[in-house]
Amino acid sequence: MPPPHLTVDHQEQTPDVVCVGETMAVLSPPDARPLAEQPALTLGIGGAESNVACGLAGLGHRAAWMSRLGDDPFARRILAELTARGVDVSGVETDPGRPTGVYFKDPGPDHTRTHYYRRGSAASGMGPDLARHPALRRARIVHLSGVAAAISDTCAQLLEALLLGRDDATRGPAVSFDVNHRPALWRDGTADAGPTLLTLARAADIVFVGRDEAEALWGTARPDDVADLLDSASVVVVKDAEHGATSYAGGMRTFVPAVPTRVVEPVGAGDAFAAGYLAGVLESRDERSRLRLGHLAAAAALRTRDDVPVMPPRAETVRLLTADDDTWAATAPR
Repeated sequence: MPPPHLTVDHQEQTPDVVCVGETMAVLSPPDARPLAEQPALTLGIGGAESNVACGLAGLGHRAAWMSRLGDDPFARRILAELTARGVDVSGVETDPGRPTGVYFKDPGPDHTRTHYYRRGSAASGMGPDLARHPALRRARIVHLSGVAAAISDTCAQLLEALLLGRDDATRGPAVSFDVNHRPALWRDGTADAGPTLLTLARAADIVFVGRDEAEALWGTARPDDVADLLDSASVVVVKDAEHGATSYAGGMRTFVPAVPTRVVEPVGAGDAFAAGYLAGVLESRDERSRLRLGHLAAAAALRTRDDVPVMPPRAETVRLLTADDDTWAATAPR
């Protein structure tokens, strides 16, 4: 069972989850050749927090995304696509003095690199005033990521206001935080990011972190070590790529192996996992089911070049969430 302040109230509320952060236009090659060899690119959208919002909407939950966009065609594309995916964008502000950020995907033999053009973007102008938005008090969960902490000082102040500025007496929604360390965004790489992300993660109610990024940031090589380091967080979920994920909640340790999946591209898989897990929280599912739903959503992302996958049918996910361990291993989609 979740800790008391994570218990979900089933009364009608809108939205279930508010995700706050930057979304950009994405220019992607249509195949696995590197960017320098491509004659044409496809325009899409991508952003850690809006990816989570889309995943939640795809799993049947009310999700909103809050941010700032420029007054440009990229912004209109982002708003149209998120709206089409069922995400509430009514809290998005337009900043006519700043552009919408853009990034490019560059496939390689081992991984896909990303090239960002976001300095001075509209989203980087977000600040702590946004923390007072009424939607952030009405939501059941507020979802944030470490990406926002790196893109500007004012965005970092916004995350501090949402995570560190909470009053225990009027705690409000549970806050979910994906560490999401992007070394290239930090002025001093890991040395600069480590203390900041640790402080933010310890203040969250639900923390998502990759085992590898925790090791790079904090020198914690084992999931149990990560959980000990983040002990003040109510729920800690440590993801270990294709091996599986371990959650620490209510004094219990739960491990669920990942879904064997043919990987087309890994970008967006972590966001999909977070969406699946948070959907399990909203549905008051047990830890094993939450982790399984996270793995199923991540597998859908791994099988596509899109940042946001089509979520698996709920009939399929419900069957697998309640299956025994042998059935889970044998019948999970590949």
